Amino acid sequence: MIWKFKKQHDTVFVDKDSAVLELEGSANVILSPSLYWVQKRALPVKSLREVRPLLESLFEDILPDGHYSYVAYKEGDEYLLFAYQDKEILDILAQKGIPSSKINAVYFAQNELASLDEPKKINDESVIALKDGIVILLPKKFIKTESPLDVSNVPLSKKSISLKQFGHIVNEKSLYSLVALLVVMILLVGSEYIITQHKANSFQTQREELFSSYGLKPTMFQNKALLKKYEAIFKSQTKLRALLAEALSMKLPSGVKLKVVSYKNKKLKLEYSGVKKGEEHLIKEALQKRHFSPTKEHFKSGIWYVEFQL
Repeated sequence: MIWKFKKQHDTVFVDKDSAVLELEGSANVILSPSLYWVQKRALPVKSLREVRPLLESLFEDILPDGHYSYVAYKEGDEYLLFAYQDKEILDILAQKGIPSSKINAVYFAQNELASLDEPKKINDESVIALKDGIVILLPKKFIKTESPLDVSNVPLSKKSISLKQFGHIVNEKSLYSLVALLVVMILLVGSEYIITQHKANSFQTQREELFSSYGLKPTMFQNKALLKKYEAIFKSQTKLRALLAEALSMKLPSGVKLKVVSYKNKKLKLEYSGVKKGEEHLIKEALQKRHFSPTKEHFKSGIWYVEFQL
């Protein structure tokens, strides 16, 4: 499928699965969330200049191997942090019919589509939506919408990025001018760099001390896995306590007694003695009213055996 744009500087949305475009002029490109990584964080710093040296370390537990560029923007009391691979994006844009010569400016969907009022379809498989202030992609099967994303009239911000291209030829005069400029910049910001570097090291040290004091794992990935494990344990134990409380406090038919309670491998087993045929259903219905449904049960010789999977 070929899409044609006739006037210069059309605004286009590009995803990894976008169709090939045919442009007569240059275009403003809004990058899909599939082409970058983003975090929204509160940081103990006062300015963007202090944030930039921290960006690589803030993404180290998230990004796969690769060569990344980073950029940050202040949003209220928090910061939006971005990481992206210049070469990967340039290659994908070229595949979609947008070589570097036809790129007017490049933007993140996070900055340009943050005012989405409802999910929008970008292709037959995916939709773009806003969740907790972050622009994300979701499988279309989870959100039923046929409203297509139209960026042709989106008012663009001033938050464009420059994609680095390698192999530029620099003449001698330009090289000398660049070196002179770098020397001046180093002299002007050298002391501030040292202070910022100290803050970065302090930030890293504080994180390591926090992890150590609470016996946490060295990476966020490991800690998230540990959290899921303990959340599952907590959920199981909470259900076990509630089920035991209900079983022990339940008013039983005359002559019926709860004789055996055992728990092993997330299975709670109860044995009721003195149960007359049909009375087991009364106990079962009382438990089900509290949303406790047995996974196994059988009745034998006046004893009702029942098991719950937790």
